[in-house]
Amino acid sequence: MGRKANALYINPKKFGSLTKPCMKEMVSFLNCLALSKVNEEKCVRQKDLLNACMDAQSTMNRKPWGSINYHLQRLNRGRK
Repeated sequence: MGRKANALYINPKKFGSLTKPCMKEMVSFLNCLALSKVNEEKCVRQKDLLNACMDAQSTMNRKPWGSINYHLQRLNRGRK
């Protein structure tokens, strides 16, 4: 079990912080909820901003690439 010796591998957690598109909107919404003691009626503006950001990040516009390690293994198979 586990990885094979001499196999190519990239730690995906290292690159996980590169793109977090709606983080600012989500943090502002969560802060508003915390300040208003979980009263959503007072946080309508932040909720709308978060929903607009999430709608803009639709998955149909992006191509699913899969895991980078899957592609490294696939390319490495062709070299043998």
